[in-house]
Amino acid sequence: MALRHAVLAALLDEELSGYQLAKQFDAGVANFWHALPQQVYAELAKLEEDGLVAGREVVQESRPNKRLFQVTDAGLGALRRFAAAPAKPTFVRDDLLVAVQAADHLETADLIDRLEKRAAFAQTRAELFDALLRTMRGNRTEDDFLRHGRRIGPYLTCLRGLDFERSNQQWCRRTAAVLRERNGTSETG
Repeated sequence: MALRHAVLAALLDEELSGYQLAKQFDAGVANFWHALPQQVYAELAKLEEDGLVAGREVVQESRPNKRLFQVTDAGLGALRRFAAAPAKPTFVRDDLLVAVQAADHLETADLIDRLEKRAAFAQTRAELFDALLRTMRGNRTEDDFLRHGRRIGPYLTCLRGLDFERSNQQWCRRTAAVLRERNGTSETG
């Protein structure tokens, strides 16, 4: 997947400025595609040049003017072709996993600390996803929202993010506990 497809998917619901799009990437899209704001801005320019998004200038009185972008028919076609192509398998590249792989040859106190910090980070991210999911579905039950909600794609990707972070948290805590036990320490973080 290229950043362009993630940007196109993020623009499906409404016109967004580059700033709004970068914030949306930070909040919801980041669970499956990470991009820095400057990467998002650069991709928007390429997409507009390729005719996949259209930008329009919005004059503002008390602020600088801004550009809003929306997906064009050509952009929607590109996104449809991307979605129809076979998905490539996901591969994990994680420096913490490299350190755990080498745990038998390392001083594990620092590794346990890194695992506990990653577990805390995953818990915070899971709480954010949970809050985002509650906001998306409003007063509806999850089943009702999934059956009748206007747009469920963002909800489903946030569910994946929630599961991912919960799994990370569980794995980090278990791995830290195993390393602690093997070292004969019982302290918890």
